[in-house]
Amino acid sequence: MKKVDFIEGVAEKTGLTKADSAKAFDAVFELIKEALKKEGKAAIAGFGTFNVSKRAAREGRNPRTGETVKIPARNTVGFKAGSALKETVN
Repeated sequence: MKKVDFIEGVAEKTGLTKADSAKAFDAVFELIKEALKKEGKAAIAGFGTFNVSKRAAREGRNPRTGETVKIPARNTVGFKAGSALKETVN
């Protein structure tokens, strides 16, 4: 499913225009990004939890040359599905 499909679905389910649905859709994801940046966690009851975790620096290899490459430390985003979402999928 693509972003356009989600926006059309929101418009159908809420009666909003597609433009308003797009604004609402974008706002939700902006709020999730802001929460992750500020608090490191964003939980949506019945859906799941997004969290930020730290990945340590490590060494990797260039598969083409076999040369050792330093991979810097960075933050990654994880997602853990909530029980209601798990039940829906299964």
